[in-house]
Parts: sequence; structure tokens; C-alpha cells
Amino acid sequence: MASFVSTAVAVLAVAEGEEPNPLVPHLSELIVGLVAFAILFLFLRAKVFPIFERVFAERTAAIEGGLAEAKREREEAHALLEQYREQLAEARTEAGRIRTEAQAERAAIVEEARNEARAEASRITEAATAQIASERQQVVAELRREVGGLAVDLAGRIVGESLEDEARQRRTVERFLDGLDSTPAGTAR
Repeated sequence: MASFVSTAVAVLAVAEGEEPNPLVPHLSELIVGLVAFAILFLFLRAKVFPIFERVFAERTAAIEGGLAEAKREREEAHALLEQYREQLAEARTEAGRIRTEAQAERAAIVEEARNEARAEASRITEAATAQIASERQQVVAELRREVGGLAVDLAGRIVGESLEDEARQRRTVERFLDGLDSTPAGTAR
């Protein structure tokens, strides 16, 4: 507003006949400049400013859309991160459960193997005991025969008669062996 006042003062000074000031424009130049400015302003307002406004609105919408898209993607990424964390926690829980089951299964297998080994050892021990008992009976029977034969020979030499009759021989051996069995182990005759 101050420039308009100074321009009006300059125009009045020129009208009164003073010498024109080189800094103050002529009235005709001022009117042409104002008309040109008004035409330019109206043209810019009608044609260029709407384009600027549209481009500005498009850029604003693009930026806001980009921000909204970025926010949505950030939220999706956060949701995915939470989902992955949950899956990881579930996987860890599952791994712990599987590990526990595997340890329990291992313990069951070891216990089953021990039981089988015990059963096998028991079976082998029983078989060995039965075999030893059988062999003992065979050895005792063979020993009886040999002892019986030697006893009959010896008795025949002592008595002076032959004990060749088998029935007599058997009875004599049986009496002799029964006498040995009834004698305590620590006493001698």
C-alpha cells in the first residue's frame, strides 16, 4: 500500500509541472503495466493455477496414499513379524515336546532292552542250570556204575567169591552206595 501512495504522490507532482523524476514511471506506463498485470493474473488464474492446484492435489494424494500404503505395509509387516514369532514359539514348543517324547521313548527302549537282556540271561541261566543238573545226573550215574563195578571187584576179592551175578552185584552196590549216602560227609569209617 505504501508504494501505491508514493506512486500517487509522484503522479501529482508530475501533473503540477515539476520536472519528472526518473524513478517514478509515467502515468501511461503505469496504466499499461496494471492492465498487463491484470491480464496476466487472470490468464494465470484461469489456466495455470488450476494445473498447479491439480498437480499439487495429485502430489498430495500420492504422498498421502504413499504414506497410507507405507503405514499399511508397516502394519502388515508387524503382523507378519508377530505371526512369525508365534510360529517360532510354537516350533520351539513342538521341538521341546518332540525332544521330551524322544527321551521318554529312548528310556522305554532302554528299559525294554534291559528287560529282554534280563529275560535272556534268566533263560540262559535256567538252561545252563538244567544242563548242569542233567550232566551231574549223568556223571553221578556213570560214577555209580564205575564205583559199583570197582566195589563189586573189591568185594569179590575180599570175600573170595565171585559176584558175577548181576542181580546180586546190583544189590550189593546199592547197599554200599546207600551206606555212603547216609554217612555224614565229615566222618570216615
